[in-house]
Amino acid sequence: MATIADVAHYTGLSRATVSRVINDYPHVTKDKRELVHKAMRELGYFPNTSARNLRNRRTNLVAVLIPRLTNPFFTLVLNGIESVAEANGFQLIICQTKSSKKKELEYLNLLQTKQVDGVIFTSIENNWEEIQSYTAHGPIILCNEYHHDATVPMVRLNQVQGSYLGTKHLIERGHKRIAYCMGSTSGLSNDRRKGVFQAIEEAGLEIKPEWIFQDTYTMEDGVRTFNKILELTERPTAIFTGGDEVAAAMVKEAKRNGLDVPKDIAILGFDDQPIASLIEPELTTIYQPGAEIGGQAMTIFIDCLKGQCERTTQSVKELPLSLVIRNST
Repeated sequence: MATIADVAHYTGLSRATVSRVINDYPHVTKDKRELVHKAMRELGYFPNTSARNLRNRRTNLVAVLIPRLTNPFFTLVLNGIESVAEANGFQLIICQTKSSKKKELEYLNLLQTKQVDGVIFTSIENNWEEIQSYTAHGPIILCNEYHHDATVPMVRLNQVQGSYLGTKHLIERGHKRIAYCMGSTSGLSNDRRKGVFQAIEEAGLEIKPEWIFQDTYTMEDGVRTFNKILELTERPTAIFTGGDEVAAAMVKEAKRNGLDVPKDIAILGFDDQPIASLIEPELTTIYQPGAEIGGQAMTIFIDCLKGQCERTTQSVKELPLSLVIRNST
């Protein structure tokens, strides 16, 4: 087990400086703090004796990492997690990462210092090698978002199937120029991209690079992206978005620009959030069983704590998605 002396040697700092960082003393520079915290993570050092004493003690607390609390899909996932947690005597600590790699690692320190029994990720920002060392301190479950290199249980949806169904639907509606709005380059986003290209290639079509838009998550992203599409010389006749918030904003922006949805441009969402059936025209979208995926992730988490599930080996529980056809396509 690493010691404070190991951290000092690793960083080239004195033991006194390392101790000041660990105990959150003032008058220590930001660079030194970051250097010490990085060394602690990489060496697997527990920063205080209380954390060591708590190692085998249950807190009945679970940290749930959420990228954006304003996204209704994650509210459904949380409801599923909470219902199973409450029935089994657990409480949740909700951690909003805002898709920040730094925040994600900071929240993982709750696990390393045994302030929580484990962590459920609903999104993942860091590479798996940055996270893997934390699996020694308690269960980590990937829920919805996933990483193909992860060595933990994961509950996910068949994202390739979902994006394939959506793209094929647009093609069957006669569309040959289809824009695609995706999120990051995570396992989930990459699998959705695979489904889109699978349907495109099967139909003998192509998707031009200028029709692909990354980092689209919010309504503001939807407005910004739609206006980029309007500026294209060769406009797509259909847009497949990665979320209903983005799609809803695009429907509104299309109307503002005098375009008819779906006659002038078809718009397809993802998630089947409540807004999908409230906006006019109602959104065609991909239904994701958010509450079910959350509930199953929490059930697996409890099984890991009980020793009934291997927590440091990849296992996959995959749920299907389905196409919900409404009026926007």
